[in-house]
Amino acid sequence: MRVRVRLFASYAEAAGRSEVELELPEGARVADALRALRSRVDASRLPPSPLAAVNLRYAKGEALLADGDEVAFIPPVAGG
Repeated sequence: MRVRVRLFASYAEAAGRSEVELELPEGARVADALRALRSRVDASRLPPSPLAAVNLRYAKGEALLADGDEVAFIPPVAGG
């Protein structure tokens, strides 16, 4: 199955783009998408468990993915 991964701020900088398409096996989870992403980008710029969303809803690493899902990894935001 294919999923589209959206990246923001420092995560997009590490990947050199804001979107990556991944090919994952059926039954893959958010954590699997993160592992696949780490193999393609500068993993040192991604925390062990970044905030994730699937189809615009926050999701944990064990959340199942389906073909065509959009996974977003969201960096921490600081502000005042």
